[in-house]
Amino acid sequence: MLSRLKDPSEKTLAVMLLAPAFALLLLIVVYPIGRLVHNSVFDVDKKGAFIGLRNYADVWQDPQFWNATWNTLLITLITVPGALVVGLGLAMLANLPFRRKWPVRLSLLLPWALPLSFAGLIFAWFFNTDYGVVNDVLQRLGLQGEPTSWLLKPGWAFAAICLTIIWKTSSFMALILLAGLQMIPRSLYEAAEVDGASRWQQFCQITIPMLMPSIVVALIFRTITALQTFDIPYTMTRGGPGEATETLAMLIHKHTIDYSNIGFGSTLAVCMFVISLVVTGFYLHHIGKNAT
Repeated sequence: MLSRLKDPSEKTLAVMLLAPAFALLLLIVVYPIGRLVHNSVFDVDKKGAFIGLRNYADVWQDPQFWNATWNTLLITLITVPGALVVGLGLAMLANLPFRRKWPVRLSLLLPWALPLSFAGLIFAWFFNTDYGVVNDVLQRLGLQGEPTSWLLKPGWAFAAICLTIIWKTSSFMALILLAGLQMIPRSLYEAAEVDGASRWQQFCQITIPMLMPSIVVALIFRTITALQTFDIPYTMTRGGPGEATETLAMLIHKHTIDYSNIGFGSTLAVCMFVISLVVTGFYLHHIGKNAT
């Protein structure tokens, strides 16, 4: 009887192998998204009454939503390029022919491995007005007179948060870019040196073009996490002063957890999901197309 059984075709075998992963994807991705959309159009506090797009209309007219969205986009626009530039510099430093490379590469892993909330607490202490390290160093160098209220003024608080996020995430960018740098053949640089190309010309004509696929991957992952920024602003300022540093993820947390407004919080989460899809689609269509 076993001899009558035929080997499955490649298509059947592919379906069999992918079925568990597809089922897991439905469970942990598709179902939560569907549940979010359901909660946004049904009043979960009134026995599931259908309310249509009422929550979306309320979100559209809510100034807190636009403030949090603007803060989130501004953090993304500042920290993603900043982390890319710093990460590229760290990756090129780690790619130098050191005799012992592990201390340099270990220094890249430590910020990335540090929990986000822990990093926020550390830098909240650094930027403290009375006993923070930053004010102490600036005063010792004679760069300021009175201590700066870093976390008590909107502009300074926003700058402190962005600097913290860049420090925390640049190591992640550096790890991805370091892997890309090690895939570039050394023979290309040797040929460029024979042709008389300078280091800057090699960087512009060889390193950046060959590194573009890694850059696109790093930008996509970093941008998605930047749009979901929560831990560092929450631990450093709680969204203050006022709502000057409140992000969209923090607003979702406030309505869902603090106010127990599940429907409105779900609507905000759907909006954040759509924004992430739009930004990721932009990367894949405009930047990713040119990188391949």
